[in-house]
Amino acid sequence: MRTHQLVLSWIEDQLSAGRLAVGGRLPAERNLAEQLKVSRTSVREAIRILEAMGVVRAGVGSGPEAGTVVISDPTAALGSALRLHVATQHLPVADIVETRVLLESWAALKARQDAPELGEAAALLDAMDAPEGLAVADFLALDVRFHLALANAAGNAVVSAMMGSLREAIQGYAADLTATLPDWDATASRLRSEHHAILDAVRNGDGGRAAGLVAAHIEGYYKEAGLGREASGPDRP
Repeated sequence: MRTHQLVLSWIEDQLSAGRLAVGGRLPAERNLAEQLKVSRTSVREAIRILEAMGVVRAGVGSGPEAGTVVISDPTAALGSALRLHVATQHLPVADIVETRVLLESWAALKARQDAPELGEAAALLDAMDAPEGLAVADFLALDVRFHLALANAAGNAVVSAMMGSLREAIQGYAADLTATLPDWDATASRLRSEHHAILDAVRNGDGGRAAGLVAAHIEGYYKEAGLGREASGPDRP
């Protein structure tokens, strides 16, 4: 279960038990992370997604407007998210690739050098660089988490929500395409190298270079699988 689903379930339980009401505030980020046994970075990502879904409003600073406030019953919002998630399972892969390029290149351009999500991205790269190697499915799971962390580093709740909804679709098409790759080990090595270059560009404040690297990285995997022409057919630039 993804963290925003855990937080949603927690909110629903609290509402049902009468311990929380619409207009009430969630616990501090650290406390909620401890209760749910997840990282604070994951809670932060979840709050961004729930804010985009209209469940909560995240305030900053101090005073009466500070803290994360529940602004609606999550049931309707969860239904909207579920519809979007189901829809992505039936979208053309080429369209998902183009959407990823749009979202992720913008996020790489805008990502903050001091964003805590970059630390999570670096830890994911360390796991992907494991000397004993990884099963393909495990590698791809880490890969999509890396891309989500980078997208979240831009601090845009809508982009985070859209990327979160595309998560399973991205991992699914990436897994399906591995069967058409000529040499998975060579591809995995190249992907790891490209990941490091993207993260280095973001950390060095070179958003333009990071955006270009992300676009080439996403499109390169798709084209290597032999499907590049479909994405750039007669009706596409």
